[in-house]
Amino acid sequence: MLTVRAGETRENGPLKKMGMSDAECEAAVVAGNIPEAPPVPPKPAAPAGTPVVSSLPLSRRPRRNRRTPALRAAFQETTLSLQTWSIHFSFMKAKKILQLEQCLDAIGLGGDMDLWKSFYQAGIQVSKARDVGVNSIVLFPKVPDGLKSSTGDEAYNENGLVPRTIRLLKDKYPDLVIYTDVALDPYSSDGHDGIVREDGVIMNDETVHQLCKQAVAQARAGADVVSPSDMMDGRVGAIRAALDAEGFQHVSIMSYTAKYASSFYGPFREALDSNPRFGDKKTYQMNPANYREALVETREDESEGADILLVKPGLPYLDIIRLLRDNSPLPIAAYQVSGEYSMIKAGGVLKMIDEERVMMESLMCLRRAGADIILTYFALQAARCLCGEKR
Repeated sequence: MLTVRAGETRENGPLKKMGMSDAECEAAVVAGNIPEAPPVPPKPAAPAGTPVVSSLPLSRRPRRNRRTPALRAAFQETTLSLQTWSIHFSFMKAKKILQLEQCLDAIGLGGDMDLWKSFYQAGIQVSKARDVGVNSIVLFPKVPDGLKSSTGDEAYNENGLVPRTIRLLKDKYPDLVIYTDVALDPYSSDGHDGIVREDGVIMNDETVHQLCKQAVAQARAGADVVSPSDMMDGRVGAIRAALDAEGFQHVSIMSYTAKYASSFYGPFREALDSNPRFGDKKTYQMNPANYREALVETREDESEGADILLVKPGLPYLDIIRLLRDNSPLPIAAYQVSGEYSMIKAGGVLKMIDEERVMMESLMCLRRAGADIILTYFALQAARCLCGEKR
Protein backbone atom coordinates (compact mmCIF):
# COMPACT_ATOMS: atom_id res chain seq x y z
CA MET A 1 0.00 0.00 0.00
CA LEU A 2 2.98 2.28 0.50
CA THR A 3 5.05 3.16 -2.53
CA VAL A 4 7.95 5.45 -3.33
CA ARG A 5 7.96 7.59 -6.44
CA ALA A 6 11.12 7.05 -8.45
CA GLY A 7 11.92 10.77 -8.62
CA GLU A 8 11.76 11.44 -4.88
CA THR A 9 14.93 12.13 -2.90
CA ARG A 10 15.96 12.86 0.66
CA GLU A 11 17.08 16.40 -0.10
CA ASN A 12 14.31 17.98 2.03
CA GLY A 13 14.25 15.70 5.04
CA PRO A 14 12.79 12.20 5.40
CA LEU A 15 11.77 10.37 2.25
CA LYS A 16 8.03 10.87 1.70
CA LYS A 17 5.57 8.29 0.45
CA MET A 18 2.60 9.67 -1.51
CA GLY A 19 3.49 13.13 -0.24
CA MET A 20 3.43 12.04 3.42
CA SER A 21 6.23 11.55 5.93
CA ASP A 22 6.70 8.19 7.64
CA ALA A 23 5.01 9.47 10.81
CA GLU A 24 2.07 10.98 8.89
CA CYS A 25 1.59 7.81 6.88
CA GLU A 26 1.67 5.62 9.99
CA ALA A 27 -0.84 7.85 11.74
CA ALA A 28 -3.15 7.76 8.71
CA VAL A 29 -3.06 3.98 8.58
CA VAL A 30 -3.79 3.69 12.31
CA ALA A 31 -6.75 6.05 11.82
CA GLY A 32 -8.06 3.89 9.02
CA ASN A 33 -7.28 6.39 6.29
CA ILE A 34 -5.45 4.14 3.86
CA PRO A 35 -3.53 6.24 1.33
CA GLU A 36 -4.73 5.88 -2.20
CA ALA A 37 -2.49 3.79 -4.42
CA PRO A 38 -0.74 5.59 -7.24
CA PRO A 39 -1.85 4.96 -10.83
CA VAL A 40 -0.29 2.22 -12.90
CA PRO A 41 2.89 3.67 -14.38
CA PRO A 42 2.90 4.06 -18.16
CA LYS A 43 4.95 1.67 -20.26
CA PRO A 44 8.35 3.24 -21.02
CA ALA A 45 8.63 4.41 -24.61
CA ALA A 46 11.14 2.88 -27.00
CA PRO A 47 13.42 5.19 -28.99
CA ALA A 48 12.17 6.46 -32.33
CA GLY A 49 12.74 4.03 -35.15
CA THR A 50 12.53 0.91 -33.01
CA PRO A 51 10.92 -1.85 -35.09
CA VAL A 52 7.55 -3.19 -33.94
CA VAL A 53 7.83 -6.94 -33.50
CA SER A 54 5.88 -9.72 -31.84
CA SER A 55 7.26 -11.02 -28.56
CA LEU A 56 9.44 -14.08 -28.92
CA PRO A 57 7.66 -17.22 -27.64
CA LEU A 58 10.07 -17.73 -24.74
CA SER A 59 8.94 -19.52 -21.59
CA ARG A 60 12.22 -18.70 -19.86
CA ARG A 61 14.02 -15.36 -20.03
CA PRO A 62 17.21 -15.46 -17.89
CA ARG A 63 17.50 -11.67 -18.11
CA ARG A 64 14.54 -11.35 -15.73
CA ASN A 65 16.79 -12.29 -12.82
CA ARG A 66 19.38 -9.69 -13.86
CA ARG A 67 16.98 -6.77 -14.22
CA THR A 68 17.89 -4.76 -11.10
CA PRO A 69 20.82 -4.62 -8.66
CA ALA A 70 18.59 -6.08 -5.93
CA LEU A 71 17.61 -9.06 -8.09
CA ARG A 72 21.20 -9.65 -9.20
CA ALA A 73 22.35 -9.62 -5.58
CA ALA A 74 19.56 -11.99 -4.54
CA PHE A 75 20.55 -14.61 -7.11
CA GLN A 76 24.35 -14.22 -6.94
CA GLU A 77 25.82 -17.70 -6.65
CA THR A 78 29.36 -16.82 -5.56
CA THR A 79 30.47 -14.32 -2.96
CA LEU A 80 33.78 -13.08 -1.61
CA SER A 81 34.45 -12.78 2.10
CA LEU A 82 37.38 -11.62 4.20
CA GLN A 83 37.71 -15.14 5.61
CA THR A 84 38.45 -16.43 2.11
CA TRP A 85 41.85 -14.80 1.77
CA SER A 86 45.30 -15.47 3.13
CA ILE A 87 47.80 -12.70 2.58
CA HIS A 88 51.08 -13.77 1.03
CA PHE A 89 53.94 -12.26 3.03
CA SER A 90 57.60 -12.57 2.11
CA PHE A 91 60.16 -11.47 4.67
CA MET A 92 63.90 -11.48 4.92
CA LYS A 93 67.02 -10.86 6.91
CA ALA A 94 67.96 -7.53 5.40
CA LYS A 95 70.16 -4.64 6.39
CA LYS A 96 68.05 -1.84 4.99
CA ILE A 97 64.44 -2.70 5.75
CA LEU A 98 63.93 -0.17 8.54
CA GLN A 99 66.25 1.84 10.74
CA LEU A 100 65.12 0.51 14.10
CA GLU A 101 68.34 -0.02 16.04
CA GLN A 102 67.92 2.92 18.42
CA CYS A 103 64.21 2.26 18.98
CA LEU A 104 64.74 -1.42 19.72
CA ASP A 105 67.71 -0.81 21.97
CA ALA A 106 65.71 1.82 23.87
CA ILE A 107 63.01 -0.70 24.77
CA GLY A 108 65.46 -3.51 25.48
CA LEU A 109 64.89 -5.54 22.35
CA GLY A 110 68.32 -5.31 20.82
CA GLY A 111 70.29 -8.30 19.57
CA ASP A 112 69.59 -9.80 16.16
CA MET A 113 68.69 -6.57 14.40
CA ASP A 114 67.96 -8.17 11.06
CA LEU A 115 65.42 -10.49 12.64
CA TRP A 116 63.78 -7.69 14.58
CA LYS A 117 63.59 -5.45 11.54
CA SER A 118 61.99 -8.29 9.63
CA PHE A 119 59.53 -8.95 12.43
CA TYR A 120 58.71 -5.26 12.70
CA GLN A 121 57.96 -5.23 8.97
CA ALA A 122 55.84 -8.36 9.32
CA GLY A 123 54.02 -6.91 12.32
CA ILE A 124 53.07 -3.76 10.42
CA GLN A 125 51.65 -5.77 7.53
CA VAL A 126 49.80 -8.19 9.82
CA SER A 127 48.33 -5.31 11.80
CA LYS A 128 47.06 -3.66 8.60
CA ALA A 129 45.58 -6.94 7.41
CA ARG A 130 43.80 -7.57 10.71
CA ASP A 131 42.39 -4.04 10.67
CA VAL A 132 40.38 -4.93 7.56
CA GLY A 133 39.45 -8.44 8.65
CA VAL A 134 42.18 -10.62 7.06
CA ASN A 135 43.55 -12.88 9.78
CA SER A 136 45.54 -15.50 7.85
CA ILE A 137 49.08 -15.11 6.54
CA VAL A 138 51.47 -17.30 4.59
CA LEU A 139 55.17 -16.90 5.37
CA PHE A 140 57.94 -17.18 2.77
CA PRO A 141 61.51 -16.39 3.85
CA LYS A 142 64.43 -14.94 1.93
CA VAL A 143 67.46 -16.60 3.49
CA PRO A 144 70.99 -15.14 3.22
CA ASP A 145 73.30 -17.10 0.94
CA GLY A 146 75.62 -17.78 3.88
CA LEU A 147 72.95 -19.94 5.51
CA LYS A 148 72.21 -22.00 2.41
CA SER A 149 73.61 -25.47 1.85
CA SER A 150 73.22 -28.41 -0.50
CA THR A 151 71.03 -30.22 2.05
CA GLY A 152 69.08 -27.17 3.28
CA ASP A 153 69.72 -27.83 6.97
CA GLU A 154 68.75 -24.26 7.92
CA ALA A 155 65.15 -25.22 7.07
CA TYR A 156 64.75 -26.97 10.43
CA ASN A 157 66.84 -24.62 12.58
CA GLU A 158 64.46 -23.86 15.46
CA ASN A 159 66.17 -20.51 15.99
CA GLY A 160 66.04 -19.70 12.30
CA LEU A 161 64.13 -16.89 10.65
CA VAL A 162 60.79 -18.67 10.18
CA PRO A 163 60.38 -20.33 13.62
CA ARG A 164 61.41 -17.18 15.47
CA THR A 165 59.06 -15.02 13.42
CA ILE A 166 56.21 -17.45 14.06
CA ARG A 167 56.84 -17.27 17.81
CA LEU A 168 56.99 -13.48 17.77
CA LEU A 169 53.81 -13.13 15.71
CA LYS A 170 51.92 -15.65 17.85
CA ASP A 171 53.01 -13.84 20.99
CA LYS A 172 51.57 -10.58 19.67
CA TYR A 173 48.55 -12.03 17.80
CA PRO A 174 47.57 -15.36 19.43
CA ASP A 175 44.55 -15.86 17.16
CA LEU A 176 46.47 -15.16 13.93
CA VAL A 177 46.32 -18.14 11.52
CA ILE A 178 49.83 -18.81 10.23
CA TYR A 179 50.51 -20.96 7.18
CA THR A 180 54.13 -21.92 6.50
CA ASP A 181 55.95 -23.12 3.41
CA VAL A 182 57.62 -26.53 3.62
CA ALA A 183 60.28 -26.86 0.93
CA LEU A 184 64.06 -26.66 0.67
CA ASP A 185 64.45 -24.14 -2.17
CA PRO A 186 64.83 -21.03 0.09
CA TYR A 187 67.58 -22.86 2.00
CA SER A 188 69.24 -24.74 -0.85
CA SER A 189 72.46 -23.52 -2.42
CA ASP A 190 71.19 -25.19 -5.60
CA GLY A 191 67.83 -23.38 -5.59
CA HIS A 192 65.83 -26.59 -5.94
CA ASP A 193 63.03 -27.86 -3.72
CA GLY A 194 65.04 -30.97 -2.85
CA ILE A 195 68.54 -32.34 -2.39
CA VAL A 196 70.38 -32.54 -5.71
CA ARG A 197 72.56 -35.54 -6.55
CA GLU A 198 75.82 -34.97 -8.42
CA ASP A 199 74.19 -36.07 -11.68
CA GLY A 200 71.44 -33.43 -11.28
CA VAL A 201 68.71 -35.80 -10.04
CA ILE A 202 66.47 -34.44 -7.27
CA MET A 203 66.54 -37.04 -4.49
CA ASN A 204 63.00 -37.79 -3.32
CA ASP A 205 63.12 -39.80 -0.09
CA GLU A 206 66.12 -38.01 1.35
CA THR A 207 64.40 -34.69 0.70
CA VAL A 208 61.24 -35.91 2.42
CA HIS A 209 63.34 -36.71 5.50
CA GLN A 210 64.48 -33.06 5.65
CA LEU A 211 60.95 -31.76 5.04
CA CYS A 212 59.63 -33.73 8.02
CA LYS A 213 62.15 -32.04 10.31
CA GLN A 214 61.27 -28.66 8.81
CA ALA A 215 57.53 -29.17 9.36
CA VAL A 216 58.06 -30.27 12.98
CA ALA A 217 60.22 -27.19 13.68
CA GLN A 218 57.51 -24.94 12.28
CA ALA A 219 54.77 -26.70 14.24
CA ARG A 220 56.79 -26.44 17.45
CA ALA A 221 57.11 -22.68 16.86
CA GLY A 222 53.31 -22.36 16.63
CA ALA A 223 52.37 -22.75 12.95
CA ASP A 224 48.72 -23.60 12.42
CA VAL A 225 49.08 -25.08 8.92
CA VAL A 226 52.24 -26.47 7.31
CA SER A 227 52.21 -26.41 3.52
CA PRO A 228 54.53 -28.74 1.61
CA SER A 229 55.11 -27.07 -1.77
CA ASP A 230 57.99 -29.30 -2.88
CA MET A 231 56.00 -31.87 -4.90
CA MET A 232 58.07 -34.83 -3.66
CA ASP A 233 56.26 -38.17 -3.72
CA GLY A 234 54.98 -39.39 -0.35
CA ARG A 235 55.81 -36.26 1.60
CA VAL A 236 52.30 -35.63 2.96
CA GLY A 237 52.09 -39.02 4.66
CA ALA A 238 55.62 -38.74 6.04
CA ILE A 239 54.99 -35.23 7.39
CA ARG A 240 51.69 -36.34 8.96
CA ALA A 241 53.45 -39.20 10.72
CA ALA A 242 56.29 -36.94 11.90
CA LEU A 243 53.90 -34.31 13.26
CA ASP A 244 51.78 -36.91 15.06
CA ALA A 245 54.85 -38.55 16.58
CA GLU A 246 55.86 -35.20 18.10
CA GLY A 247 52.39 -34.49 19.51
CA PHE A 248 51.25 -32.07 16.79
CA GLN A 249 48.10 -33.92 15.74
CA HIS A 250 46.29 -30.55 15.76
CA VAL A 251 48.51 -28.99 13.07
CA SER A 252 46.94 -29.12 9.60
CA ILE A 253 48.63 -29.91 6.30
CA MET A 254 47.81 -27.88 3.20
CA SER A 255 49.37 -29.84 0.37
CA TYR A 256 50.39 -28.22 -2.88
CA THR A 257 48.54 -31.00 -4.68
CA ALA A 258 48.63 -29.64 -8.22
CA LYS A 259 51.63 -27.35 -8.46
CA TYR A 260 52.56 -26.82 -12.08
CA ALA A 261 55.96 -26.05 -13.59
CA SER A 262 54.66 -22.64 -14.57
CA SER A 263 56.25 -19.50 -15.99
CA PHE A 264 53.96 -17.37 -13.81
CA TYR A 265 56.28 -17.65 -10.79
CA GLY A 266 58.95 -15.31 -12.17
CA PRO A 267 58.49 -12.15 -10.04
CA PHE A 268 58.40 -14.11 -6.77
CA ARG A 269 61.50 -16.14 -7.58
CA GLU A 270 63.39 -13.02 -8.54
CA ALA A 271 62.37 -11.25 -5.31
CA LEU A 272 63.44 -14.15 -3.09
CA ASP A 273 66.37 -15.23 -5.27
CA SER A 274 64.98 -18.77 -5.35
CA ASN A 275 65.50 -19.61 -9.01
CA PRO A 276 67.26 -22.96 -9.51
CA ARG A 277 70.98 -22.54 -10.15
CA PHE A 278 70.72 -24.99 -13.03
CA GLY A 279 68.02 -26.78 -14.98
CA ASP A 280 64.36 -26.43 -14.10
CA LYS A 281 61.77 -28.01 -11.79
CA LYS A 282 59.97 -30.11 -14.36
CA THR A 283 60.99 -33.47 -12.85
CA TYR A 284 58.89 -32.81 -9.76
CA GLN A 285 56.37 -30.07 -10.60
CA MET A 286 53.51 -30.96 -12.93
CA ASN A 287 53.38 -30.48 -16.69
CA PRO A 288 51.06 -27.51 -17.53
CA ALA A 289 49.61 -29.64 -20.33
CA ASN A 290 48.30 -32.30 -17.93
CA TYR A 291 44.77 -32.45 -16.53
CA ARG A 292 44.05 -36.02 -15.38
CA GLU A 293 47.36 -36.22 -13.53
CA ALA A 294 45.94 -33.78 -10.96
CA LEU A 295 43.51 -36.52 -9.92
CA VAL A 296 46.42 -38.88 -9.27
CA GLU A 297 48.02 -36.32 -6.95
CA THR A 298 44.65 -35.66 -5.30
CA ARG A 299 44.07 -39.32 -4.49
CA GLU A 300 47.56 -39.67 -3.02
CA ASP A 301 47.33 -36.55 -0.86
CA GLU A 302 43.89 -37.50 0.44
CA SER A 303 45.03 -41.00 1.36
CA GLU A 304 48.17 -39.68 3.08
CA GLY A 305 46.25 -37.31 5.35
CA ALA A 306 46.18 -33.87 3.72
CA ASP A 307 43.64 -31.47 5.22
CA ILE A 308 43.58 -28.93 2.37
CA LEU A 309 44.42 -29.34 -1.34
CA LEU A 310 46.03 -26.45 -3.22
CA VAL A 311 46.24 -25.61 -6.93
CA LYS A 312 49.05 -23.35 -8.15
CA PRO A 313 48.91 -21.10 -10.20
CA GLY A 314 45.31 -19.97 -9.91
CA LEU A 315 43.58 -18.13 -12.75
CA PRO A 316 45.21 -20.05 -15.67
CA TYR A 317 44.21 -23.31 -13.95
CA LEU A 318 40.52 -22.77 -13.17
CA ASP A 319 39.73 -26.12 -14.77
CA ILE A 320 42.02 -27.87 -12.29
CA ILE A 321 40.43 -26.08 -9.34
CA ARG A 322 37.02 -27.26 -10.55
CA LEU A 323 38.36 -30.78 -11.12
CA LEU A 324 39.56 -31.03 -7.52
CA ARG A 325 36.38 -29.40 -6.21
CA ASP A 326 34.21 -31.99 -8.01
CA ASN A 327 36.33 -34.94 -6.91
CA SER A 328 37.29 -34.23 -3.32
CA PRO A 329 35.37 -33.36 -0.15
CA LEU A 330 38.41 -31.53 1.24
CA PRO A 331 38.76 -27.72 1.22
CA ILE A 332 40.37 -26.46 -1.99
CA ALA A 333 42.89 -23.61 -2.00
CA ALA A 334 44.00 -21.58 -5.01
CA TYR A 335 47.25 -19.65 -5.19
CA GLN A 336 47.06 -16.43 -7.22
CA VAL A 337 50.78 -16.21 -7.94
CA SER A 338 53.12 -13.29 -8.51
CA GLY A 339 52.85 -13.38 -12.31
CA GLU A 340 49.06 -13.07 -12.14
CA TYR A 341 49.34 -10.23 -9.64
CA SER A 342 52.01 -8.43 -11.69
CA MET A 343 50.01 -8.55 -14.92
CA ILE A 344 46.98 -6.97 -13.27
CA LYS A 345 49.14 -4.34 -11.58
CA ALA A 346 50.97 -3.53 -14.81
CA GLY A 347 47.73 -3.29 -16.75
CA GLY A 348 46.39 -0.88 -14.15
CA VAL A 349 49.50 1.30 -14.21
CA LEU A 350 49.33 1.50 -18.01
CA LYS A 351 45.61 2.40 -17.81
CA MET A 352 44.79 -0.59 -20.01
CA ILE A 353 42.37 -2.03 -17.44
CA ASP A 354 40.51 -0.95 -14.33
CA GLU A 355 42.84 -2.53 -11.76
CA GLU A 356 40.35 -2.71 -8.91
CA ARG A 357 37.56 -4.24 -10.98
CA VAL A 358 39.87 -6.77 -12.63
CA MET A 359 41.36 -7.65 -9.24
CA MET A 360 37.95 -8.37 -7.75
CA GLU A 361 36.80 -10.23 -10.86
CA SER A 362 39.87 -12.45 -10.79
CA LEU A 363 39.25 -13.36 -7.14
CA MET A 364 35.58 -14.01 -7.85
CA CYS A 365 36.55 -16.34 -10.69
CA LEU A 366 38.76 -18.38 -8.38
CA ARG A 367 35.87 -18.68 -5.93
CA ARG A 368 33.42 -19.60 -8.69
CA ALA A 369 35.73 -22.35 -9.90
CA GLY A 370 35.56 -23.90 -6.43
CA ALA A 371 38.29 -22.39 -4.25
CA ASP A 372 37.47 -22.20 -0.55
CA ILE A 373 40.73 -20.41 0.26
CA ILE A 374 42.69 -17.97 -1.90
CA LEU A 375 46.35 -17.14 -1.34
CA THR A 376 46.88 -13.75 -2.93
CA TYR A 377 49.10 -10.68 -2.86
CA PHE A 378 45.87 -8.72 -3.29
CA ALA A 379 44.45 -9.73 0.11
CA LEU A 380 44.92 -6.36 1.80
CA GLN A 381 43.83 -4.29 -1.20
CA ALA A 382 40.85 -6.53 -1.92
CA ALA A 383 39.76 -6.50 1.71
CA ARG A 384 39.79 -2.71 1.71
CA CYS A 385 37.76 -2.73 -1.47
CA LEU A 386 35.27 -5.17 0.03
CA CYS A 387 34.99 -2.96 3.10
CA GLY A 388 34.40 0.10 0.92
CA GLU A 389 37.82 1.57 1.64
CA LYS A 390 40.30 2.73 -0.98
CA ARG A 391 43.88 3.79 -0.66
